[in-house]
Amino acid sequence: MSQRVVAWGQELREVHRRLREALAVARSAVEDDASGPTAARELQLYCVGFCAALTGHHRSEDATLFDVVLADRPELAPVVADLKRDHSMLDHLLGELERATLSGAGRDDLLRHLDGIEAVMETHFRYEEKKLVDALDSSSRPDVDRREMLGPLA
Repeated sequence: MSQRVVAWGQELREVHRRLREALAVARSAVEDDASGPTAARELQLYCVGFCAALTGHHRSEDATLFDVVLADRPELAPVVADLKRDHSMLDHLLGELERATLSGAGRDDLLRHLDGIEAVMETHFRYEEKKLVDALDSSSRPDVDRREMLGPLA
């Protein structure tokens, strides 16, 4: 049974919560990093996994969620443009983290990358929730697939 779009405001918040948790796991892997090949593989797994989850979420928003919002609320076009710019910035930051992780960067360098991503991500999530949750909850659009709307963590 598919869910109505009316629930998407809460679904968006839930995906954001899961992404925050994924970032916390990646941060914990960096902070607890021992040394050696096993620790390096685990670190890559957590950091690359987080990057994939956040990127997948943003691609789904760009491809589907924003169209649902704009169909009912075209006046939110400037908000959507801001959010898409944030997505581009986060893509760049995630790429830098992934490169640093795969190249064997040190703990402090990786934490610096995670700090930057977290700062932009938190600002982005708060703005998105403030501007879009009500629009999603009041949308008259038909049902849409969860993952199509919100990405792999939906």
